[in-house]
Amino acid sequence: MSWLNLYSLAGWVALAGVAWVVGGCRRPVPWRTVAGAAGLILMLGAIVFWLPPTRAGLLWINDTVVAVLEAGNAGARFLFGPLALSPGQSTPTGEPSVGFILAAQVLPAAIFFAALMAVLYHVRLIQPVVRIFARLFYRTLGLSGAEAIAGASNIFVGVESAITIRPYLAGMTRSELLTLMTCGMSTVASTTLALYVLFLKDAFPLIAGHLISASVLAIPSAVLVSKLMLPETESPATLGQVPPLREEDRQPNAMAALSAGSWDGLQLAAGIATLLIAVLGLVAIIDLALVKLTAPIAGALGGPLDVARILGWVFTPLAWLIGVASGEVGEVARLLGGRAMLTEVFAYQRLGELAAAGELSPRSVLVLSYALCGFAHVASVGIFVGGISALAPSRRGDLSALGPRAFVAATLATSMNGALAGVFYYGQQGLLGL
Repeated sequence: MSWLNLYSLAGWVALAGVAWVVGGCRRPVPWRTVAGAAGLILMLGAIVFWLPPTRAGLLWINDTVVAVLEAGNAGARFLFGPLALSPGQSTPTGEPSVGFILAAQVLPAAIFFAALMAVLYHVRLIQPVVRIFARLFYRTLGLSGAEAIAGASNIFVGVESAITIRPYLAGMTRSELLTLMTCGMSTVASTTLALYVLFLKDAFPLIAGHLISASVLAIPSAVLVSKLMLPETESPATLGQVPPLREEDRQPNAMAALSAGSWDGLQLAAGIATLLIAVLGLVAIIDLALVKLTAPIAGALGGPLDVARILGWVFTPLAWLIGVASGEVGEVARLLGGRAMLTEVFAYQRLGELAAAGELSPRSVLVLSYALCGFAHVASVGIFVGGISALAPSRRGDLSALGPRAFVAATLATSMNGALAGVFYYGQQGLLGL
């Protein structure tokens, strides 16, 4: 074990301490949840990173996901032709790819994966897995039944996971609501996971398997952070039981599920596209203003001042805590800041570019793959507050007040996942698939 592994371990503990301090050093400290979450996280980390059979399992999962994505791209290729082809590919008639185009090559994967997940939900292949994870989280983390189900659902879906516990939302405690939102912002839905696989599969062949393990690890990390920030002091309605999963939202047949899922995927893809257009455009305007305003002192600042540099400064402490080499802290901090302000889509695309160019070490690529694996960006606060408020209008005030806190908690939780990857990675051959 190198000093970087120990550094990541110290950083993991420090991040938990930061969560407690940011929450106001609240008491009583939920020691059962802290011990259960820490034990589960370390156990899962050891299984993922140290057991050779798990590595074989990750390889199988990864190959399956990549193969499904490649097959599912048939519709995009039919509609967009060469525009849907990755660089270096060509159509059966010999037309070459025109290069990387996010809208034609990546966003269609969200539509396809959303439709696929809807069909799998209809044929009841997802529900048993959700129940298994819900019982695991319920027994090890000391959660209420509603929290456990929502956390388990977040492994597969995003803000929609709140639908699975809709009858209980109005009566949930503030601590439960914070845990619900933190879990949602700390994970990535299976529909968007496809996007990140496409960004990184060439430079990091086993990325799909690791993103799935990161989504599982994110739940105990999110619970640990949220309960340190706002411990449970009330009596949740579902304490002591795991309620059954709702079946009211299940489609009447497979074709209806396929249609509904593809429409949800289209809305997701459109939402991602519009958000990127708006946010990146706004950041470009801010960059232009910063460059103009700071031009007289650019020399003293070491170059033009822009949003990326500012975010890099703000997130430098987190980059140090997750345990990356000192020479890569600046770039890692900029990626963490980019995820927080510009969404994880931007951050993963940039990570893929840096990894392909060899500008980051394999360790940093692995650590960042886990640290960026979450929905913790500024826009997600509005998405989660608005989405859950639509299901429980009476809790809009509490959700609005807890939204920014959930964003901070999710940022800490995903950073803890990155630090955990740094704890267990010591250069194992084959862990990245290279």
